[in-house]
Amino acid sequence: MPSAKLNPYEMNFHHGTSLLHGWLPVTIEIVAIVLLLIAIVRLTRRWWLIRIPIAVVLGVAGAIGAWLYTNDQGLASDPAPVLLWICVGAMVAALVIVVIGWPGARWWQRVAAVLALPFAVASTGVVLNQWVGYYPTVESAWSALTAGPLPHQTTVDALAGMRGTEPKTGVVVPVDIPDDASGFNHRTEYVYLPPAWFAGKTAPSLPVVMMIGGEFNTPGDWLRSGQIMPDIDKFTAANNGQAPILVFVDSSGSFNNDTECVNGPRGNAADHLTKDVVPYVESKFNASSDPAHWAVIGWSMGGTCAVDLTVMHPELFHTFVDIAGDAGPDSGTKAQTIQRLYGGSTEQWEHFDPVTVMDKHGPYTGVAGLFDDLTAPQRDGKHGMPKGFKMPKVSEDQIGKGGQDAFEASSEVGAAEKLCATGKKVGIDCTIHTTQGGHTWQFASAAFSSSLAWVTARVGLPVPAST
Repeated sequence: MPSAKLNPYEMNFHHGTSLLHGWLPVTIEIVAIVLLLIAIVRLTRRWWLIRIPIAVVLGVAGAIGAWLYTNDQGLASDPAPVLLWICVGAMVAALVIVVIGWPGARWWQRVAAVLALPFAVASTGVVLNQWVGYYPTVESAWSALTAGPLPHQTTVDALAGMRGTEPKTGVVVPVDIPDDASGFNHRTEYVYLPPAWFAGKTAPSLPVVMMIGGEFNTPGDWLRSGQIMPDIDKFTAANNGQAPILVFVDSSGSFNNDTECVNGPRGNAADHLTKDVVPYVESKFNASSDPAHWAVIGWSMGGTCAVDLTVMHPELFHTFVDIAGDAGPDSGTKAQTIQRLYGGSTEQWEHFDPVTVMDKHGPYTGVAGLFDDLTAPQRDGKHGMPKGFKMPKVSEDQIGKGGQDAFEASSEVGAAEKLCATGKKVGIDCTIHTTQGGHTWQFASAAFSSSLAWVTARVGLPVPAST
């Protein structure tokens, strides 16, 4: 049985120096501004009439270029805060000042200019991180960058020694799932086994939830950025150790490869999830093969995947939770999406478009889904909620940057309503819950925790009476 001693990451899981608010982000931004001011304060006429305008023009061009690229690539459904583009412009301007301001500068001006550049880069990173909530703390960022262990992580070899024991918490094991069926080049994936999995001489046939992250991702993001393990532990402690097996999959193959969980030029991600992952988990961990005992939970791009996988493969999955996903696989405009995701094939676009799939499939049996969507402040957030579902508590961090106007420009607005309306026509029991918030990992974490009891009941396990 593993030692009860926590690894360094686990010790700081809920605590640490915040990267989302507080003194550190503000300090980085202030230092960047001060250094930049020291670097540009000069008294020559040529400096202010020629060189500073050059830096400003190039900085603005850099900000506009980054904005155009983000929009062209369809990299975000929730528009970035204006401050991000200001920081990008300042970062480019800082680089220009280092180059064109070097001749004739005093030593302290050169030092300030050189130091201003990394702080400008750091400021951009801080604002970007505040926008998406990817690294909540310095400790979580360090753990990810150094490939530190995940909470409760152990090895597959250690599982045999835990058989028949009564561990207080479940464990996370890294797995290398064969890609024989898909040929999809993927990274290490992770499986969470609840305490109940270790009861008895052989593993019980537990239900499974496939966990899919956002567009820019690693398979461990739900645990590092989402920080969902404390809530899972709390749930199993109140539920006699029972919970579904959770499989944290790799839907992209690399951090910036946006597959949208389809088969195409970016890889056969759909085949990997359905033809590699599902049979592996069933055989390796004795998981149930009944589709009524399988669910998919996804955030952002993963939310789109959750719906798509379920409506395309009701023989594998009967339950989905779509957290702030889009109306379908998306990589820009429809024309761009067809070209980028499907190599120009309109037939493939239709094959993976969830509305088209549902219309062609006809009536479904036993399929249900939950949409946890974002809402602007003035929108009504009260829709019927299924039994076992609680409204997430939304903190200041979850509101994010960008505000109401940014949200209302988001491409995900109306997606849940459209998908749920189509689903109900073909027998899918779906519910929409809307919450005011920002498109951040903190929102995703709250939505997961709120839906856990409902999903657990859906896949056939009892849930604590208090949920």
